[in-house]
Amino acid sequence: MAGMAAHTLTVGFDLDMTLIDSRPGIRAAYHELSARTGTFVDADLAVSRLGPPLEEEIRRWFPAERVAEISDLYRSLYPEFAIAATPALPGAREAIDAVHRAGGRAIVVTAKYEPNAKLHLAHLGLDVDALVGSLWAAGKAEALDKHQAQVYVGDHIGDVVGAHTAGALSVAVATGPCDATELRAAGAEVVLGDLTEFPSWLARYVAEGADGGEAAAI
Repeated sequence: MAGMAAHTLTVGFDLDMTLIDSRPGIRAAYHELSARTGTFVDADLAVSRLGPPLEEEIRRWFPAERVAEISDLYRSLYPEFAIAATPALPGAREAIDAVHRAGGRAIVVTAKYEPNAKLHLAHLGLDVDALVGSLWAAGKAEALDKHQAQVYVGDHIGDVVGAHTAGALSVAVATGPCDATELRAAGAEVVLGDLTEFPSWLARYVAEGADGGEAAAI
């Protein structure tokens, strides 16, 4: 991992279940998808395993030859049914603000369809410096490398993979489908209960010259 002296501090954040609690909105979108298609989707089950690309979930409910079509339909329904229903998670704004106060850049790298991710950020007033969508697990390294991110914050073991593939420090929050034990076992250097703990961790990380990761682990 490059030292902070080499370039501006850049912290990447995942979106679903890291910055936003997308479960209510996604649940509503799946209910509407079921109504439109006549195919039952267990929305409560689907929102319990958020993280991977949409197509992985759609494939569980629809035949392979319809996955692309149904995924497009879901994405078209999403703005009407999911955006207003989705709140920011506790500490999300403060985490982004902490990066900016440290003189850094905060970016979002997510598996979500980028236009819909942009709608979430605008609706909630989450002021980030860049957004890259439709990247998952190791694929997230593409954007993290491009933006020279030293830290990537996520809630899923796939986010840990993305951070490590990019040579970034993995900071995990136990607010999504993976608990603290799973995240630690996957190799996250730092595991926080939620983003309310992030500003104090970041302050230590910056003060200790980017070597303070272990100090904040739980």
